[in-house]
Amino acid sequence: MMSNNDLVKITEQPSEYRHLESMPIDQILFNINQEDQKVPIAVHKSLPQITELIEHLADKMLAGGRLFYIGAGTSGRLGILDASECPPTYGVSPDLVVGIIAGGETAILKAVENAEDSPTQGWDDLSKYHITDKDFVVGLAASGTTPYVIEAMKKCRENNILTGCITCNLHTPLAKEVDFPIEVIVGPEFVTGSTRMKSGTAQKLVLNMITTTVMIQLGRVEDNKMVNMQLTNEKLVDRGTKMLMQKMHITDYEQARSLLLKYGSVRNAYDNRTIA
Repeated sequence: MMSNNDLVKITEQPSEYRHLESMPIDQILFNINQEDQKVPIAVHKSLPQITELIEHLADKMLAGGRLFYIGAGTSGRLGILDASECPPTYGVSPDLVVGIIAGGETAILKAVENAEDSPTQGWDDLSKYHITDKDFVVGLAASGTTPYVIEAMKKCRENNILTGCITCNLHTPLAKEVDFPIEVIVGPEFVTGSTRMKSGTAQKLVLNMITTTVMIQLGRVEDNKMVNMQLTNEKLVDRGTKMLMQKMHITDYEQARSLLLKYGSVRNAYDNRTIA
């Protein structure tokens, strides 16, 4: 079996740029932007893998299952970000999409030493949610070699839980342990090994695709509108009011706003419509 030492980590390869400390600011920005433009191209190449994962994930969630993201460092934080935005955007329970990070809540804001190296804590953290084979787990690790994530995936497999992953290296130990690997190869980072840059951007793009597509499949989007969004601030109330005006052909803004606030979402207001 290939060890981590045998794996060619593209994410750890030397930057294509040298002497960054001597580079003018405008040149630094130009070069970072040049590298960033490689990310959507790499994601495009991974669309078949992304499609396969989402098809199986959607089946699980349509049958009442949950989605879990589990990762460490930047990857873990991105999973938590994506999960935390689902309830306000789509009006779903915060228990439907769950982000887990090595080191717990403390690690969201600052690094927790050696948290990602634990071979047991990942499964322990998942087990707190009484995870079952109805659920789906996506492991997040740019390197594809994080023990916290890999060992959690192994335990999922032992318990017949479907799994996927998002990595930025090829043929990693993590990808070998999951059912539906996504490998987005963005190349060496501008600052050598700084996977919060292109690798992090790639993971964020894929996470956007996963939850957006699944929420559409779950009926949380109508036409191209977030008709179930939570009305947590005035901007969203205004957006919802204008959606309702368009949908119900209401010309009076305040009338539409009152109806929206009464029922709590565009969908509920429309389903309980009293205005012709």
